[in-house]
Parts: sequence; C-alpha cells; structure tokens
Amino acid sequence: MISRAQAIDLYNSDNLLEIGMAADEVRRKLHPEGVVSYIIDRNINYTNFCTEYCSFCAFYRPIGHAEGYVHPKEVIFEKIQETIDLGGTGILMQGGLHPDLKIEWYEDLLRSIKQRFNIWCHCFSAPEIVNIAKVSDLSIRDTLARLRDAGLDSLPGGGAEILDDEVRHRISRLKSSVNDWIEVHRACHSLGLRSTATMMFGAGETIEQRMNHFEIVRQIQEDTGGFTAFIPWSFQRENTSLGRFVKEEATAVEYLKMLALSRVYLENILNIQSSWVTPGLKTCQLGLRFGGNDVGSIMIEENVVSAAGTHHRATEEELRRLIRGAGFIPKQRDTLYRTYFLN
Repeated sequence: MISRAQAIDLYNSDNLLEIGMAADEVRRKLHPEGVVSYIIDRNINYTNFCTEYCSFCAFYRPIGHAEGYVHPKEVIFEKIQETIDLGGTGILMQGGLHPDLKIEWYEDLLRSIKQRFNIWCHCFSAPEIVNIAKVSDLSIRDTLARLRDAGLDSLPGGGAEILDDEVRHRISRLKSSVNDWIEVHRACHSLGLRSTATMMFGAGETIEQRMNHFEIVRQIQEDTGGFTAFIPWSFQRENTSLGRFVKEEATAVEYLKMLALSRVYLENILNIQSSWVTPGLKTCQLGLRFGGNDVGSIMIEENVVSAAGTHHRATEEELRRLIRGAGFIPKQRDTLYRTYFLN
C-alpha cells in the first residue's frame, strides 16, 4: 500500500493518465477476471423528518413540517414488492434522524419485512444508529445487536461525509462525530455484520482532510475486514444551503482522481464503486479505468441526491451496455458483492 505522502503527491499530479494507470493496476490485481458488477436494489427513505439540519442536505424536513412524512409499513411493502418484481435482491433503507422513533419501531419494521419478503436489508447509516441508541437509551452495540436479530443484514456507509471533525463542524455540526461513525462500524463488524464505507467530497475540505478520512477507513478495514466496498461521490450544491459557500462542484477530473486515489490507498478493501448518480454515466464509465470495479445500483428510487439537484437515471441494460463499452463483463451482484449465482 502507498503512504499518505505518496497518495497526496499522486492526487496533486497533473498527469491524469498516470493516476488512472496506477489505480487500474491495483484493480487488475484484485479483479483479474475482468468483471464489473452492478446491483438491482431500491433506496427506501422511510422518513424525511430530521433534527440535524445538515447544510449539504436538501432532503430533510424539520419535525412538524407539512412536507414531512413517515412511511407506513404498507407503503414500504409496496416498494419492496416492486423491487422484487424488477429482479431486485435488496433494499437500501435510510431516513432522517427522527426523535420519536425508538428501537421497537425499527424492530417491528424489519421483522415485518422479513416475514413477507426474501430480501436483503442493507439499512440505517451510522448517524441513524446513534440516534436510535440515544432515543432508546441503549448502547451502540446493543442497538445493532437488536436490529440484527430483527432482520438487519448489513449497514450502508452513509453519514460519513468527510471523517474529519473540523469539516463536520462546518457542514453538519449537529450530526454525529467522527468517533461515533467509527464506533458504529467497528461494533457492526464485531457483531458479524458487514458494511460499506463512503465519502462525500467537494464541500470545501482540503486533500489533507480527505486523507484523514482514508486513513480511518483503511485502519478499520485492517483491524476488522468488515467493509465490502468503498464508495466516493461528489457534493451536489444546487439546492443546498452549503451551496451558497461552495461555488463550484467537483469536476469530472477531480472525481476520477478521487476514485483512483480510493483504489490505490484502500487496497485492503476489495471493491471500489464508480458512481453515475452524481457524476453521470460517461464519467462513471471512465471510472472503470480509474480503479472502479462496480457501478452500483440501477436506482429504482432515489430521493436524497435528487433533492440536491441531480437527476441522472439508468436502466439495467444501460448499465450493462456501459460496462461492456468499457471492455468489461457485466455481472449482477448482491449486496455482499457476490456474483457467482447471478447472471
């Protein structure tokens, strides 16, 4: 693995081709079979009520707002059935930090889903887990154990943004701390659950602060081996309050550099996702030569990033065509990145 100083030098290089080649070399070593994967799943946002008021988010609504909602189980069941009908294998369920939803509400929801459907539940970001624990007067570990026993299968990496408390204080000062995010994912892995790690960059942070994020993720993976994938994406400013202070979004070149840096610095994480939701399909395709070996989901439904002004969409066939066009074999996967039993 390369050092922090080497990673910063690579990022600061003007030779984009060299950066891409370095990442592609690591990808070929870890994935010599030439397969790029994707998943059919659905983002389900069970509530948009939230108490954190993050400046980069245009999705949340304050408690009591007329546009706020908590989906009843019947609505969630309908969304899951639609997902299964489209060949989906999982749901990614996240929501705002609601002050009145205690752990019993989440346990009941998970058990109800598992009683009705054979579907993987990849649910609840670290800030949600911290919030559930707080309002339920439980430890992080006990909260995760109870959710696991109710049907939780794995954890998404959302809520990481940049794992640097100076940045977090500036863009989401009410949200959980770096140590909270670390505690949740370490506890998750110790309980036998897998999770992903994410990064939202381009909100005015420095490369050194991004490297702080990388180092935390790399160390957790070194200790636990619990991350299935790392997923970087760029901040979307259009409809957010933070957008008034961040005048320019990350360019495609910056996205490709960060993707490549993810691949070479996080060599102990098997999968790196090249996203199309924020940078678009063409940049996603280029990302498959900058270290990415996965293109994520067809996104049957997505509400959070689209609220910030991004509206890219893709069908399964479009993703398969994108992958083939980059010179790879497309394979559908499940949430744990297993492709051997799927087309």
